[in-house]
Amino acid sequence: MSPAALRGAVDLSSLRNRPAAPAPGAQPQTGAPMADVVVDATDESFGQILELSRTVPVVVDLWAEWCGPCKQLSPIIEKVTRELGGKVLLAKVDVDANPQLAQGFRAQSIPMVVALIAGQPVPMFTGAVPEQQVREVFAQLLQLAAQNGVTGSLDVGAPSEQADVPEEPPMPPLHAEAFAAIEMGDYAAAIVAYEKALAENPRDEDAIAGLGQVRLLERVQKLDLQDARAAAAAGPLDIAAQFDVADLDLAGGHVDDAFGRLLDLFAQLPSDERTPVRERLVELFGLIGVTDPRVVMARNRLTSLLF
Repeated sequence: MSPAALRGAVDLSSLRNRPAAPAPGAQPQTGAPMADVVVDATDESFGQILELSRTVPVVVDLWAEWCGPCKQLSPIIEKVTRELGGKVLLAKVDVDANPQLAQGFRAQSIPMVVALIAGQPVPMFTGAVPEQQVREVFAQLLQLAAQNGVTGSLDVGAPSEQADVPEEPPMPPLHAEAFAAIEMGDYAAAIVAYEKALAENPRDEDAIAGLGQVRLLERVQKLDLQDARAAAAAGPLDIAAQFDVADLDLAGGHVDDAFGRLLDLFAQLPSDERTPVRERLVELFGLIGVTDPRVVMARNRLTSLLF
């Protein structure tokens, strides 16, 4: 784990010097008490988060509401952060609501977790990982922070003074089986588990979203963004090439870009070649959620193109 590892891969310069609105619960003065060690970071407040990273290491969790693995990983990171009693600050970034941060961290897939030590980014992990691995990486982070002179602590009060954190309800067995497979990188087994869950309950929205997410992970794991974009530019009607870039856009939180690319492709194709594109769009709609405003808009455009 080294700050140099992300040099050139993360560009936070546009957010570094801007006036910062206060982050929820955070105070710029190092001696001031904080309501919690877990805060929501935004494009506007991130300058303050960078300054706090000169006092304590900051862990940045890039997530989205539609991301199934994010919902499994985030509670683990929050738990480990709170147990450290102010030695680490966790900044949660909704990539859909904060596109500048998503772009700055070059989040090609989520969940993506990066640390900041004295303003310098340090890679932690991408994708869902088990709690033991989270603890090991946090321990390494504290060691690296100490080596760089970042040894402060945030005043968050005694644990009894903090708001109780509700326990996460246990996952259904097949969902747990799928998540365990994702942790192992066995996406095929996770797909099978989610498919079984949907066979038992076709209206299981979490299984629908989880299945879409793991299929997406399986597709993008071997893709290179630059190669994929070059292939798509060279073949504007190449369905497979356009699918690859749309998948990468969606995995990086660029939902509108992914939908727009596929809808533009659908509009240009002959009617007898459109079915795969329509089916992929429907799959991605389910991943994001049918009530999401971006899905509603994309679905309306798709309907207008059909008739």
